[in-house]
Amino acid sequence: MRLFNMLSAAALVTLITSSAHAQTYPNRPIRLIVPFAAGGAVDVLARLLAGKLSEQVGQPVIVENRPGAGGTLAADQVAKSPPDGYTILQNTNGAAIAPALYNSLPFDAVHDFAPVTQLVASNLILVASPRSGITSMQQLITEAKANPGKLNYGSSGVGNPLHLTMEMIKHATGMDILAVPFRGDAQINAALIAGDVEIAVVPLATAVPLIQDGRIRGLAITGARRSSTVPDIPTVAESGVPGFASNSWQGWFMAAKTPVPVVERIQQETAKALALPDVRQRLAAMAYEGVGQPPAEFATYYKDEIAKFTRVIADAKIPKQ
Repeated sequence: MRLFNMLSAAALVTLITSSAHAQTYPNRPIRLIVPFAAGGAVDVLARLLAGKLSEQVGQPVIVENRPGAGGTLAADQVAKSPPDGYTILQNTNGAAIAPALYNSLPFDAVHDFAPVTQLVASNLILVASPRSGITSMQQLITEAKANPGKLNYGSSGVGNPLHLTMEMIKHATGMDILAVPFRGDAQINAALIAGDVEIAVVPLATAVPLIQDGRIRGLAITGARRSSTVPDIPTVAESGVPGFASNSWQGWFMAAKTPVPVVERIQQETAKALALPDVRQRLAAMAYEGVGQPPAEFATYYKDEIAKFTRVIADAKIPKQ
């Protein structure tokens, strides 16, 4: 009985402390850690939302870029940060890919994080450099099979959704194409424009203006449906790979054991920001669909995504890193 009373008292103290922390939160700047280089799709969205969140909570939200290791460097930094709500990780569905792709991680992908909310859902797109002469996915498949290992594609790191989606396409088509590493999709797009790589899978958000200007060429949408932003570009499934579909998302995470009221406060403020007319307009221009669901829903979705990518990587026989 005495032990029960002690445990109950400890739980009450923790609850009171968490509640008090939530009432004064935030009272200093918040760091938003981005696992990719500045200028890419993740960074652009992070800076848009950081500005809105800062206005709403009355504290600076500072974006810090920490690229490397397919996003795991930034994730590890946040996993090991104090669970006080002042460090947020913005990650892609690469967060759900990493547990299946790496033999070991410096953190537990489920238990070391508190999922906050999914920010957006989006499509990826297979694109080509105009200098490559490749104008369709069927032509790409033909040339790649005729010249194994000759063509190359831009990759922003093993385990990144861009890398994995390209590997899924390679597996589905039997193409042998070599990866060329870059720090992020902004650098990949620059390499495509210069003709330094022939093809790549990149976020639709950053590809659209380049496609419209003729600086890169869109070959196929990786999702199950065509995008209203570029309706003339077929899906991968329509281009000779029946049943293929791979979408992307971005979400916010905090360190595990961050007080629930703090996590909920950031989710609510984020959902409010995503619903703003000017933000919705910007999201549409970047080919994003805003989400902003509660933490519990995002946590369930995140676990489902980990299970899905575990199956995908096994089926594609992608070796552990």
